[in-house]
Amino acid sequence: MKIALRVDVDTYRGTRDGVPALCRILDKHGIRAAFFFSAGPDNMGRHIWRLLKPAFLWKMLRTKAASLYGLDILLMGTMWPGPRIAKHLGGVIKACSDAGHEIGVHAWDHHAWQAHIDRMSNEQIEKHLRMAFEELERVTGKAPTCSAVPGWRCEPAALAVKEKFPFRYNSDCRGSGIFMPVVGGKTLKTPQMPLSMPTYDEMLGKNGVTNENYNERLLSTVDPDGYNMLTIHAEAEGGACAGMFEQFLRMAEARGITFHAPGDLLPENLSELPRHEIVKGEIPGREGWVALKNDRPAGQPL
Repeated sequence: MKIALRVDVDTYRGTRDGVPALCRILDKHGIRAAFFFSAGPDNMGRHIWRLLKPAFLWKMLRTKAASLYGLDILLMGTMWPGPRIAKHLGGVIKACSDAGHEIGVHAWDHHAWQAHIDRMSNEQIEKHLRMAFEELERVTGKAPTCSAVPGWRCEPAALAVKEKFPFRYNSDCRGSGIFMPVVGGKTLKTPQMPLSMPTYDEMLGKNGVTNENYNERLLSTVDPDGYNMLTIHAEAEGGACAGMFEQFLRMAEARGITFHAPGDLLPENLSELPRHEIVKGEIPGREGWVALKNDRPAGQPL
C-alpha cells in the first residue's frame, strides 16, 4: 500500500514553524513529500467574514480553530498588511527543497485565490501563479515542479493557464486515480493527482471522530489496492498535531504502508491515463464548493 503525501503551507507561521518540524519528522522516517507553498502575503485572517456562514462557523468550532491555529493566523492581514512569506522565510523554503522534497506552487495570496478565483480573469490567474512561481524559484534556485490550488478551488481557466508552466503534475481537485484533465473538449498535457483521503479539519468533530481515534479513522480510508493521496497542513500536523501525525506514520508503517512524494507515483506513459473533466461540487466537512474529478470519462455520452 502506498500513500502520496502532500503538505499544504498556507501561512507565515506554518512556513516558519510547521515546515521545519515536518521536515524533521519526515527525515526521521525516511519520507519524501511534496510541499506546496503560499509565497506572497499572508492575509489568511481576512477569511474571518466567513464566520457569518453557519457551515464555516461550525467547522471553526468543532476543530477548536483558535487553539489549533493560534490567533496570529486567524487575524493575519486584518489590521495590517500580511507579511510576504517567501521574502522573509526563503531560507526555510530552500532548506525544505535541499532536503529532497518536491516544491510546488500553492498560491501567491492564499486568501485572494480561495475567495476570488471564480471571478478572476485569465490574466489575473496567470499573474498570480507567475509571481508565486518566480518567488519560489528565486529562494530555492530551482523551478517549482508541481502546483496545487488553495482549498481545491479550481476553474477550467486556471487549468488552461497552468499549461504555460513546466509542472510535472497538478493536484487541484478531489477524487480517486491519476488522470489527464479535459477542458473544453481538449486534453491538457499536465496530469492531475487528486486528493483521495479526507483532511484533519474535515473529519474532526464529526461522526464521533476525536483526536484519540483520528488516526485509526484516517487509516480506514486507505484503499489497499488503489490510489491514495493524503494532504496534511503545516499549520496543524506541523504544529499542535505534530505528535499525532508522527504516531500516524508509525501506525501506517506497521501495516505495511509506505509514503512517497506524489511525483514518484506518476506513470511513465501519461498517454495511457484516463481522461476526465473537473466539475464543481461539495464534500462533507468542507464549506463551499470544491473542484471534483468527474468519474464519467470525458467524451462519454450521458
